Amino acid sequence: MDLRAIGLGLAFALMWSSAFTSARFIVADASPLFALSLRYLISGLIGVAIARALGQSWHLTRAQWRATIGFGVLQNAVYLGLFFIAMQTIEASFAAILASTMPLMVALAAWLFMGERLSPLGIIGLIAGLAGVALIMGTRITGGADLFSIAICIIGVLALTIATLTVRGASSGGNLLMIVGLQMLVGCVALVIATLLFETPHMTPSWPLALAFTYTCLVPGLLATWIWFLLVGQIGATRAATFHFLNPFFGVVIAALLLGENLGSSDVLGVVIIAAGIFAVQISRQTKT
Repeated sequence: MDLRAIGLGLAFALMWSSAFTSARFIVADASPLFALSLRYLISGLIGVAIARALGQSWHLTRAQWRATIGFGVLQNAVYLGLFFIAMQTIEASFAAILASTMPLMVALAAWLFMGERLSPLGIIGLIAGLAGVALIMGTRITGGADLFSIAICIIGVLALTIATLTVRGASSGGNLLMIVGLQMLVGCVALVIATLLFETPHMTPSWPLALAFTYTCLVPGLLATWIWFLLVGQIGATRAATFHFLNPFFGVVIAALLLGENLGSSDVLGVVIIAAGIFAVQISRQTKT
């Protein structure tokens, strides 16, 4: 793995982890599904416009369209939609920790349902990572964290896990930025439907909302997704996923710095255990490729 790949991986992890803090600012002044659908509309249109200016085509292959629609619905609408709803009542750091368990869920599901073999290191990492999650969840539940919000975050992670395991082919055949933009527009359509069914849209204009919304549209929304596809194209999905072990660290640090969220000793210990577990699982999977 060269320095360019390491730089891309670090940039992706930092941008991805920061999204939970910016989302917390957004849902403080706007209804979550409406705000997220608007974010995807703006990010998607910008992505498609830039892609067209670069000469990319929206005439995708069948595999790319399946991946685009699948990720658009499962990742952009279900996963992030549920997390935005949950972050009305749970802290950004806790949401980031829950979301960062996705590599553990992917490894567990691939082991249980797809016949993928895990090495002893992978099994130890999986057990350790889940134990770290249990430690933090136990502490947060005891401290009064909203159980409904925790439950829908878990459902969101499961949706992202299913997308990761079943939807393939998005980054093959070129047109990466076009695919990113179209995925966001698919997510926008799904979220508009959800907004009309389940939400009364509202927004209270404020500078924190404006700054957080702009940042979320451009950085975690557009730039981070594009960087992820570049990274996967350079070093492969399995190696790229190794950088997910940084997400719990970055997520809690950014939330503490910008939101003033407090972290207890059990949170710090749990984050370290989860990160170590993710790293062990990804390294064990990498050795087989």
